[in-house]
Amino acid sequence: MVVREVAGPGEWLGSEIRDSDAWKVPLDEGQRQEVLGAVRAVEAAPDEIDRESFRLPVLGPVLRRVHDQLVDGRGFALVQGVPVGEMSERQCEIAALGLACHVGGIVPQGPGGPLLAHVRDTGADPSQGRTRSYQHSGRLGYHSDPTDAVALLCVRPAKTGGLSAIVSSVAVHNEVVRTRPDLAELLYQPWWHDRRTGDGPGSFHTKPLCTRRHGRVSISYGPDYLRSAQRGAHVPPFTPAQEELMDLLDRLTNDPRFALTMDLREGDMQFLNNHVVLHSRTAYDDHPEPDRRRHLLRLWLTTGPGR
Repeated sequence: MVVREVAGPGEWLGSEIRDSDAWKVPLDEGQRQEVLGAVRAVEAAPDEIDRESFRLPVLGPVLRRVHDQLVDGRGFALVQGVPVGEMSERQCEIAALGLACHVGGIVPQGPGGPLLAHVRDTGADPSQGRTRSYQHSGRLGYHSDPTDAVALLCVRPAKTGGLSAIVSSVAVHNEVVRTRPDLAELLYQPWWHDRRTGDGPGSFHTKPLCTRRHGRVSISYGPDYLRSAQRGAHVPPFTPAQEELMDLLDRLTNDPRFALTMDLREGDMQFLNNHVVLHSRTAYDDHPEPDRRRHLLRLWLTTGPGR
């Protein structure tokens, strides 16, 4: 198999766009008030939240452009200024759901899972088989979530740390093809992944790190879940070539030339295309007071046909 580079706007370097505002979508006061009004309207008559019930006549077209940027552009955007400080926790949940439904279709986070997950430190032990990455305050390796896109609304940042970092997985893919073509084929071969649903065989499954369909590439990499899959009794150890490729991917994703770091602040809502963007988070320390601790709201989205 000859692996070739992938062309398109999903390839970018953090060092080249770090100082650009092109990926930022700041809300003006009128748009902020529109969000508050839509939240109040839904709260007064709670039902399924969709574009019709969560009306955004001014901001809605802006969010559709965010969708277009996710699907056909660089693959990420940062909406700034969601008025979370003027809302209760329940209203923040409504706002997150309402804004996200203007960007894509909201889907459950796992079989029977919720539409919205609270990302905060619950004291969970990351070494345990059922611990999910959003339940502890430790560092997360670069990874992608298992849907078209992921949205994160920052309600409160941590006391220190908790920085979000992203890389273009297309750029990383192409760098592997250019510099280590002997390892590039491994990207398209099956790897064992851990669902972290327990210790039984159903928690482990195989899939390639990269696939191509309809002329688009989709890259699914998560070293934490690949390494934890090694706990499966029937999962074979990594081959030397797999170890070498993982070391290379980890070096590239943590290279400042590739990575773009975001210090998510109150009211920031990050949208990422999981097919072409990998994301990570630094470890963080929280405030001792429960009402000041780091709190993000996470949603998983579909963005349309083609993937």
